[in-house]
Amino acid sequence: MRLVNGIPTADVLRAALSGVLDGLPPSHATRAVERLIASYRGTTPTDAPVLRDRSDVAAYAAYRMPATFEAVRSALAALGEAAPGWVPGTHMDIGGGTGAASWAVAEAWDGAARTTVLDWAEPALALGRELAGASGLPGLREARWERARIGAALRVADADLVTVSYVLKELTEADRDALVAEAARAGQAVVIVEPGTPDGYERILSARAALIGAGMSVAAPCPHDRDCPITPGTDWCHFSARVSRSSLHRQVKGGSLAYEDEKFSYVAATRFPVTPAAARITRKPQIRKGLVQLELCTGPGTLERVNVTKRQGPLYKGARDVEWGDAWPPHTD
Repeated sequence: MRLVNGIPTADVLRAALSGVLDGLPPSHATRAVERLIASYRGTTPTDAPVLRDRSDVAAYAAYRMPATFEAVRSALAALGEAAPGWVPGTHMDIGGGTGAASWAVAEAWDGAARTTVLDWAEPALALGRELAGASGLPGLREARWERARIGAALRVADADLVTVSYVLKELTEADRDALVAEAARAGQAVVIVEPGTPDGYERILSARAALIGAGMSVAAPCPHDRDCPITPGTDWCHFSARVSRSSLHRQVKGGSLAYEDEKFSYVAATRFPVTPAAARITRKPQIRKGLVQLELCTGPGTLERVNVTKRQGPLYKGARDVEWGDAWPPHTD
């Protein structure tokens, strides 16, 4: 975890949100959040921005930015493990809204990437720019925020890294296909994140197939480029990221816990050589006395259940420390 002036980036984001959103009436924010939840959980793609004005954007930022940041950060960490020496010099954040994914990119590579955020909602771009200015992260403060219609007609500049987070659900199937094709054309690496739901997983599966078809190789989470061994309709591949809630976050979401778990699905693919994990942990490890049970997606493209026992010494110790979504076996120094 990288720090900004000694403070974790996630905490800097929460502080920036609290500062920019100070004074937003709680009742107004709650109503806006309820409308946004209904929109995002619906099944009808939109042909206009979901975020219509400053109040919508403020509510969205408080409701979604911390969770989106943590999900994208997890996906970028997996990409970084597969390509440890790679540093993106340019970053295109398609449908980036208020910039949660760009915060994650700025943290992952110490602001090395020159970021451009594209979105079709001007109020989202405006608030994203404000938050970036309060971040203390050079890569964010120098980012470009540009209005663009996110759809089949979009053309973007080439970039080392292209991110598309929580965008595909808002589009028609034709627009989704065209957008993924454009991301694959433009990016040396592409990271796509969607909600960790059965339909989110199916969108990721489709995007994964398109990226491979465009000549890219999967870096994460899959340890292979073969067909996914999980059958849609019976199960789905997704992961979880722990999100700390600020008082503002709890107020807007109507929750009392100090944290929540964001479920997400993702794919990261590249045009340059990477070393994917030998296997990926696809479920929360089950820890018993003297035994850790792991559900794995493996390099040959199969699902396996592995029992690691105390008799396996260092491997058992590593198994007790791994988390859902980690590579297996664990990296050792």
